Amino acid sequence: MEIGGINQQSQKLSKTEKKLRQKQMKARHTLLRHEGIECVSYPTKSLVIANGGLGNGVSRRQVLKLAERCGLVEALLMPPNKPYSFVKYGTLEDSKRAYDSLNGEEVASEDHTQNVVLYFNFVEKVPWEDMIPSTLPPGLRVIEELVSPEEEGQLLECIDWGKDEVIPNAQKSLKHRRVKHFGYEFRYDNNNVDRDRPLPGGLPDICNTLLAKWLKMGYIKENPDQLTVNQYEPGQGIPPHIDTHSAFEDEIISLSLGAGIVMDFKHPDGQTAAVMLPQRSLLVMSGESRYLWTHGITPRKFDIVQASQEQKVGTVTADIGDLTLNKRETRTSFTFRKVRRGPCKCSYPSVCDSQCKVTAPSFPDSESEASKLEKEYVHDVYEQIALHFSSTRHSPWPRVIEFLRALPHGAIVADVGCGNGKYLGVSKDMYVFGCDRSEALVNICGEKSFQAFVCDALSVPIRSGSCDACISIAVIHHFSTVERRLATLSELVRLLRPGGRALVYVWALEQEYNKQKSKYLKGKRAGNSNMEETISDATEDTGVSKSQDSAQRDGGVSPAKDRYCSANEAVTTRLPVHTNRTSFDSQDLLVPWHLKDGAKKKVGHTELHQPMTSSENTQKCSLVFHRYYHVFCEGELELLCKRLNCVNVQESYYDQGNWCVILEKK
Repeated sequence: MEIGGINQQSQKLSKTEKKLRQKQMKARHTLLRHEGIECVSYPTKSLVIANGGLGNGVSRRQVLKLAERCGLVEALLMPPNKPYSFVKYGTLEDSKRAYDSLNGEEVASEDHTQNVVLYFNFVEKVPWEDMIPSTLPPGLRVIEELVSPEEEGQLLECIDWGKDEVIPNAQKSLKHRRVKHFGYEFRYDNNNVDRDRPLPGGLPDICNTLLAKWLKMGYIKENPDQLTVNQYEPGQGIPPHIDTHSAFEDEIISLSLGAGIVMDFKHPDGQTAAVMLPQRSLLVMSGESRYLWTHGITPRKFDIVQASQEQKVGTVTADIGDLTLNKRETRTSFTFRKVRRGPCKCSYPSVCDSQCKVTAPSFPDSESEASKLEKEYVHDVYEQIALHFSSTRHSPWPRVIEFLRALPHGAIVADVGCGNGKYLGVSKDMYVFGCDRSEALVNICGEKSFQAFVCDALSVPIRSGSCDACISIAVIHHFSTVERRLATLSELVRLLRPGGRALVYVWALEQEYNKQKSKYLKGKRAGNSNMEETISDATEDTGVSKSQDSAQRDGGVSPAKDRYCSANEAVTTRLPVHTNRTSFDSQDLLVPWHLKDGAKKKVGHTELHQPMTSSENTQKCSLVFHRYYHVFCEGELELLCKRLNCVNVQESYYDQGNWCVILEKK
């Protein structure tokens, strides 16, 4: 039975079957809206299984056993941390049989904490090729079986958890795991060590013996003098962090005892690598992997691992078609570091606490200061990051497409703040032109044969009332005062004819809404070029997570929401610099953008207008620019629109970390 025939046959379906079809269609729309997966209305050999993913706690074994009831399975793709999977059958008949018989099948999650209902839909395109395998971060090594089972037992026995189990200063931060320090105490209140107060006793004797052995064998380059022992029970983890540059030397090593674990690494540009650390293996981080990539352990009871037994070490995503769940066990890590005695002089000054000395600007208190702030922290930045920015802006957002395609044939549409023009070619049935403040981005539009010109959103050189519709996507949040944001809205409405409509998107303060985290907080990017872009405007906005457990955030709306939403409130403090992939603590802030090396070469700017660092290594590493944002709280954009007497607000909604309105000109 084809999906296209559902409506015609609906009268023959029972009430239960109708309900199943409705939920199946809902799953279909959810996949398209949130994941960009397009289902089709005709049978194909490939199906997407909504709710049947590793992210839902469903294992490869469970899905494969179910799918094989209907025929020969050619391939099963289970993307890491996703609530869906793809199955490909050898014949069309087997695929149709699965669609008809398996829809609505209920399975228990691997940890038996919940039952999930599976919904199958046909897909034409399966992103097999898009799932590019990730590689180990530069400077990272994993050495298997470095200690014997006997040595493992001796190491675990030398830690007396019953005596001074948790250091008092650590107890507040480490409520969910046990920790001990040797040599020097790591201070979680300032993410550093007190070099003048070494702990009595030094490192355990067996550790000194093993370290000397590893040094002689060439596995490590320096002899550590500090040890942190962490014990993780299943379900416990540690937030993404970079060990403080000024606290420790280049090499950081960690021994996994008792059980293996998957550790997650992330580059500032969004590339990720999930690395398997087997039991009794040694992780060695140096160079880029130590200084630039964050590392952490996701708190969960099951890890996503390779299903085949051959691969025990390396990136877990080396074969997307061979992933499953593995139950965690108690793991104890011995992390060795050497205390640094002077400032860090690494080649990554943009993320180095010894070298990065950026003075943030103050909030503007006049029109001239606002204009100056926007020029330096918006306009000039986009000129310098245009190529890199454009490379991350290739997938139109579904609800913007929905708005545009609902317009009548022949409509004249203005995209104010068009960027690289990703909406200018959406439909040939309309005349869509764009404008942007960035000449570099407008030139990119020209290279794509789109109609676009340079102008400021405050003053668009187009005749009043000449447009049937306008869109302003991720633009107005770059204006630094409420008056300038209101003026930008007014200019947008001026372009509309009576009855014309405008769609406006701005970044939201609430990155967790209705108990759902936005894709910005989830950090959707996984190192593949075709799934890079999240819904929020700041896909490439990356900062550095704080060290150790102090990096952990609760997520959700700031408790001080009410004071943020006062449009007339005077802000006198300097603008804070936001930390990537975390909830917002302020409405007015600077968001970092790390320029990739390739894009940096193409930009070719020799003079940087933002204060960066005085390090001689600046040109050798990732450059960081800061863009100004005013993130909108719930209702703020709608209230701003209602200050314009000539419009009606037709719709106001939240879309993956953005507040959105549709206006109609009276």
